[in-house]
Amino acid sequence: MAVKIRLTRLGDKGNPFYRVVAADGRCPRDGKFLEVIGTYNPLTEPAEVKINKDLAETWLNNGATPTPTAKKVLEMAGVLKPTKYTPSANRVKKNQKPETEEKK
Repeated sequence: MAVKIRLTRLGDKGNPFYRVVAADGRCPRDGKFLEVIGTYNPLTEPAEVKINKDLAETWLNNGATPTPTAKKVLEMAGVLKPTKYTPSANRVKKNQKPETEEKK
């Protein structure tokens, strides 16, 4: 059983509110879950995040993998360290000519 940390949607139409849960990866988004870890309200300014850090760390240490959105929420709560994207030095953008040795 692959456990994932993900968001479950609550609230009315146009008024989203999410629970951060640990769930079996095979269950649907708003289906059965194992445990509620916290809540996330994106409508407040700034977004309100309430996470039980002990529960989140326990699930992460036991092998639960967060979804990309849940990972951002956990980073906002301070459970995970923020990750920054670093592009590869060898990557060449589309329609860009590689630099020659003479230009350097």
